[in-house]
Formats: sequence, C-alpha cells, structure tokens
Amino acid sequence: MYNGIDFSTVIAVSNRHLTRLPYLDQVERICSFQPHAFLLREKDLPVKEYLNLALAVKAICDRHQVMMIPHFYTEAVTATGTGILHLPLWKLRDLKENDTSGLSGIRIGVSVHSPEEAEEAVSLGASYATAGHIFATDCKKGLPPRGLDFLKQVCVRSPIPIYAIGGIRLDSKQIHTVLEHGAAGVCIMSQMMGM
Repeated sequence: MYNGIDFSTVIAVSNRHLTRLPYLDQVERICSFQPHAFLLREKDLPVKEYLNLALAVKAICDRHQVMMIPHFYTEAVTATGTGILHLPLWKLRDLKENDTSGLSGIRIGVSVHSPEEAEEAVSLGASYATAGHIFATDCKKGLPPRGLDFLKQVCVRSPIPIYAIGGIRLDSKQIHTVLEHGAAGVCIMSQMMGM
C-alpha cells in the first residue's frame, strides 16, 4: 500500500525522462505495486529502440503480473505479444482508413479530448479510452485543464471504460473523486515515475 491507494484502478504511464531511479529499476518499483497496467509511452523513441525497451519492460511486467500496454507502434504488439495497443485518435483513424492496420483481434485504447472524440473512438473499435487533461499539469503547461465536469460528460456518453489522465497524483482522495465522476480508473505519469 502506498498513500492508501488501490493500484488496481491505476494505469502507470511511462516517461523515462522523469524517473527517480534508473529506468528499468523504476519500472520494477512501479510494477511491485501491481497497477492495473503499465502504459509504455515513450514518444521520442524511434521504433527499433522502442521495441528493445518494450521487450525489457514486458519481462518486468510479466514478472509482476501487470499488463503492459505498448503505445503508438503496431509492431510492438507483435514483438511483445501483448494483444493490446494504445494510440492517439488520429493514428487509429489513419490505420482504419488505409485498411492496413493489422489490428484484428487487438484491444485498442485511444486518447480523447472530448465526448465526440470518445464516440468516434468507439465507432473505430476502441475498447477503452483515456480522457484529459483533467487537472492542471506541467505536461500541458499553459493549457487550462478540462476538469471533472468534462470527465463526467465523457464517461456518461461512453459505452467503453474511460481512464482519466492529466494532473492526477498519488492521492487516494483525488483518485476517489475522479472515480466518483464515472472514470474506470486513472492514469498517472509524473508521480509514478518519481515514487
């Protein structure tokens, strides 16, 4: 237990530039708390480096029985055998329009920023979505947060689970408030990488 948090509702989001420990040691620490999933979102890595990192992270996740979710690269699903992938909405749209997706049988998570985007994600076959940013965050400096009312609107209109993202801390009270607004769970990056 860490700050009284039930990690079964938490998706840990990766950012190797924010780690307190060496990166793979930090992943090991995070996975020891058994979050719902570990989203390997290292946007700046080229595909080959990403795939190498994904294999190392998947081994850690497997050891702790934590689901690893690759981000962006469809090749990562095949390389790691996860059967799940997280995409920006535009990328899912592109893959579906060009019909070269190779996404058959893969669970897809999508990042959304409005109730309409959540509806589009569902129509494109998403099985869950992350919605944000909910609270002010350094990751979106200068952009006002969308807030809890926005989250509630997305959750009410969505038939798939919605995970809140953006400015969420390792704070059981804040997490509880987010869940009360309809979210299936929360995504936490900065504090997970620094815990």
